[in-house]
Amino acid sequence: MNVLEYMKSNILYLDGGMGSLLQAFGIKPGEHPERWSVSHPEVITQIHKDYFDAGSNVVLTNTFGANTLKFDIEEVDAIIKASIENAREAALKSANPNPKFVGLDIGPCGKLLKPYGDLDFEDAVEAFAGMVKAGVKYGADLIFIETMNDSYETKAALLAAKENSNLPVFVSNAYGEDGKLMTGATPAAMVAMVEGMGADAIGCNCSLGPAQLAPIIDELLEYASIPVMVKPNAGLPRELDGKAVYDVLPEQFGREVLALVEKGVRAVGGCCGTTPEYIKELTSITKCCHISDIVSKNRTLVSSYTHAVEFDKKPILIGERINPTGKKRFKQALVEKDMDYILQEGVNQQEKGVHILDVNVGLPEIDEATMLTDAVCELQAIINLPLQIDTADADAMERALRRYNGKAMINSVNGKEESMKQIFPLVKKYGGVVVALTLDENGIPESAEGRIEIAKKILRTADQYGIQKKDIIFDTLAMTISADQSAAKATLKALEVIRHELGCHTSLGVSNVSFGLPVREAVNSTFFACAMERGLSAAIMNPYSDGMMKTYYTYNALHDLDENCGEYIDFASNLDEPAPAKAPSQSKPNNSESYKSELQRSIVKGLKDQAAGLTSNLLASENPLDIIQKEVIPALDIVGKGFEEKTVFLPQLLMAAEAAKASFEVIKTKMISEGGQSIDKYPVVIATVHGDIHDIGKNIVKLLLENYGFKVIDLGKDVPAEEVVKAVIENKAPLCGLSALMTTTVPAMEETIKRLREEAPWCKVVVGGAVLNQEYSDRIGSDKYAKDAMDTIRYAEGI
Repeated sequence: MNVLEYMKSNILYLDGGMGSLLQAFGIKPGEHPERWSVSHPEVITQIHKDYFDAGSNVVLTNTFGANTLKFDIEEVDAIIKASIENAREAALKSANPNPKFVGLDIGPCGKLLKPYGDLDFEDAVEAFAGMVKAGVKYGADLIFIETMNDSYETKAALLAAKENSNLPVFVSNAYGEDGKLMTGATPAAMVAMVEGMGADAIGCNCSLGPAQLAPIIDELLEYASIPVMVKPNAGLPRELDGKAVYDVLPEQFGREVLALVEKGVRAVGGCCGTTPEYIKELTSITKCCHISDIVSKNRTLVSSYTHAVEFDKKPILIGERINPTGKKRFKQALVEKDMDYILQEGVNQQEKGVHILDVNVGLPEIDEATMLTDAVCELQAIINLPLQIDTADADAMERALRRYNGKAMINSVNGKEESMKQIFPLVKKYGGVVVALTLDENGIPESAEGRIEIAKKILRTADQYGIQKKDIIFDTLAMTISADQSAAKATLKALEVIRHELGCHTSLGVSNVSFGLPVREAVNSTFFACAMERGLSAAIMNPYSDGMMKTYYTYNALHDLDENCGEYIDFASNLDEPAPAKAPSQSKPNNSESYKSELQRSIVKGLKDQAAGLTSNLLASENPLDIIQKEVIPALDIVGKGFEEKTVFLPQLLMAAEAAKASFEVIKTKMISEGGQSIDKYPVVIATVHGDIHDIGKNIVKLLLENYGFKVIDLGKDVPAEEVVKAVIENKAPLCGLSALMTTTVPAMEETIKRLREEAPWCKVVVGGAVLNQEYSDRIGSDKYAKDAMDTIRYAEGI
């Protein structure tokens, strides 16, 4: 019996924490836990056996960070071999008769992926693939991807697992108190992507206790059609006698996880602070629970790196403007590789209120595959809308889908056998909602009945590839009525039958209906209304069209799809006849009315090239320091405030910082050439403390400090206390920032602060990191605990 068969009729019990137990066995600060699988196999085996004895069905190998970014390939192989052998030996020694499985544990690689960090997506895939291959070679029963706080890294790990094994794959993410990943993804967004790519279970672990994870579990259960799992922490950590202890004891932990099982969670265990005692209590209290059936939710979702968009009763708007057809300037931009123009078009449509962006860069004279992939990567870096990848080139489609951070719309497949053979495997591998055109080898049927038959054929074929109808949206093809006056009737009839009888969602390129006619907007708008009345789920449309937008908001208000007519009122209040309509922005803090200048807007939106160009223009008439104080810093403050209020997410914050950096570089170059004054504020020394190799948080702080004008001396990671003190003294730094991710390295942070107090007493110390809180900060003697990067900036500015 494999683990998936067992889960069909049983609760699957996972194990608990590893790191805190290793501390009890004497692991040293900064020592790699993974190496203990080789150097101390008896300890690791005993911990696994204790979990099996407590009732765990699955123990996770001691391989959390055993990837080629931290170890060479030979050592990775040795660690994974030993880790699986340890777990197997523990299973044999355990007297517990329950089925036992060994999960290959894969944790984050410790680096941010491009464009927010320096790790390329394919390098991340390769690092995870090395772990997967070794896990398969040495006999793991399943792959367990855990503690991922970035959707893009999650995709890289899942892709590596699916491409290099046939093992079941479980995916668990680490959510913050705001219910989102560090880079902004909601649970629904993760369900869309992970389930779309074929994961076998989804869940959450770490960060929070079981009660605090309940809202995240509720959302996962609402959307997921695969088993949901949870591995909470034992509450929140606090310091007692120099050790980390947690505030939720086994009995309370068991009760709180029981409540989640009763809601429908099918796999449970523990994370930081939990021990075999917690698992024993958990198995005891839940063993008589009713087992909930896993049911298909039949929800059609696409997603970006922050959120999911659901196709339901309310029609979805897909912006059509990133497309060269009939657009001379756009064609020029493609030929000249003017990515800033393409990005600006995306930003403009987002501000007009579209929900999804269509991305089509098909032009004979360019390398479409490369341009499409580049456009997708650049757009998703600064815009949080889901993308519809639009190409007739299957190779271009695959390359773009592979790099897409979420679950994309795929435009398109049709009833031709060749088309389905090319596109359906891509939908199955990468996930996606595919637009299906109702045409085949014989062309577009004139009748609605002919198009409906093609739709049925597409559904039958998709089913053979394992693609459900919820992931197919049919386009019944709007044809111009100037050539055939009955064309619109056939399109609408087919749409209505497919939506209400076949139970599939629908989409149309609305403007096709009016080709060759005068006053096209009137025809398009009326046809749009007719289509929505028949059940249109989505429209590829021009959001700059007043008529189309008026029709859309009016339809929603009339059909009780707009609470208190709020969106209609917002739209109407911004409508200045006869000027072009301005629909409400999808991101309220980023509404263009908030900006005092185009430079501010370009920085907030993350448009690096535009920010540099506008800065260069301003320098012809403005003082450089005035530009910094009146333009650049206020723009960063807008984004920073949004980040603090949880309306702007880490990727947007980082891309805005990059745009500000581009502006700063232009100003610095100008001032140096003229022998002007420095624009740096006081120096700040930052470091990840000795024994800790995680530097994501530190690097984010560095980028923001630099863009607020501070001179940053970055000492890197795993930095001894004496090096920190030396740098502070040499630079006469008023502020030092220290970061730690692991509980085992907090003593090194404390030692560094002690040395600074003795040798550089003028220097203030700010600390941050996943394992820290205010209590830890106070105990080790820091001046400030920063809960996030912007908290550090605010503190630095106050000194």
